[in-house]
Amino acid sequence: MTDEPRRPNPDELLARIREQEHLPYHANGRGDLRLYLGAAPGVGKTYAMLEEAHRLAEQGVDIVVGFVETHGRAGTEALVGGLAIIPRKAITYKGVTVEEMDTEAILARNPRVALVDELAHTNAPGSPRAKRYEDVRLLLAAGINVIATLNIQHLESLHDVVAGITGVRQRETIPDSVLDAASEVQLVDVPPDVLQERLRNGDIYPPERAAQALENFFRTGNLTALRELALRRVAAGVDAKLETYMGDHAITAPWQATERVMVCVDHRPVGETLIRHAWRLVRGLKAEFIVVTVRTTDDLTPEKQANLQKALDLAEDLGATVVTLEGRDIAETLATFAREQRVTQLVIGHPQKNRWEELTRGSTVNRILRLCRTVDILVVADQ
Repeated sequence: MTDEPRRPNPDELLARIREQEHLPYHANGRGDLRLYLGAAPGVGKTYAMLEEAHRLAEQGVDIVVGFVETHGRAGTEALVGGLAIIPRKAITYKGVTVEEMDTEAILARNPRVALVDELAHTNAPGSPRAKRYEDVRLLLAAGINVIATLNIQHLESLHDVVAGITGVRQRETIPDSVLDAASEVQLVDVPPDVLQERLRNGDIYPPERAAQALENFFRTGNLTALRELALRRVAAGVDAKLETYMGDHAITAPWQATERVMVCVDHRPVGETLIRHAWRLVRGLKAEFIVVTVRTTDDLTPEKQANLQKALDLAEDLGATVVTLEGRDIAETLATFAREQRVTQLVIGHPQKNRWEELTRGSTVNRILRLCRTVDILVVADQ
């Protein structure tokens, strides 16, 4: 009699599921990158990364410290204790010796997970690779999962934006593709006043640097703006993943994770009223705002064109995304666009036609109501 393979018990299955949820593998054998993203130094990225490392180590995951910078913070140094550490590599350049991450030693050790702090770091001259993110790419290609930290100001696409906010141009940046390739991005966030208090207490920089930092980079306005950049970047990544998931699972109805309000305007003077009504809705919901008009082959009179342009100008002034669509079937064109954009609320004007015209020629509004059954539709009276 052939022995059947032993079935895992429920506890074992649950442990496997949890492990896969936190440390997924790509089908091509590459490792996964998980990022702890912050708006500024001192928000607690390294601390959060080390806490996660201890949690994984307690589950039996083979995890090592590839490179962690404690900056002399007692709490951070205490968390490094108890973890396996890959010794750093000494590199001497022009008589100065610095310590860098020993990527080759990590590859030889081949752990399940490696911790890598300060992803945007520039390696010392003479290192095998110029940037630390290039070392991480090598680890990922070898199938090693990496948990890393990054501040929002180091993204290449935000270089000019950050310089405009802080007055300082970052010397170290990384391509946005590094962040985009991460399987998970977790925001580590604290309010500006809490971060400034940490600075005054000497929890981030030595006292002699803290006062200067508070007057420069760590001003409340700077921190608030950087915090918003980080929040928006993480939200955009989450939204993209939701879109991918819904596409992979053939989900066409909008999910209420993000409110998107779309208003449809044409040449009628009521267009401005519709936009103002929709804007009040957008402000209350903190939603995305889209204003759409459909251009048919019918030519508009100068007066009608002027009415439409006034409405579109108002939409831009109120911060809406303005889109002009092409299509003979207005209802179908609007409904298709609403589905593609995952619109949750649609604002349209009251029908122009009388009852007889609706019966004989059909109503665009009624067709939109039938085609957009998964969208909340608000029909605004023409006053």
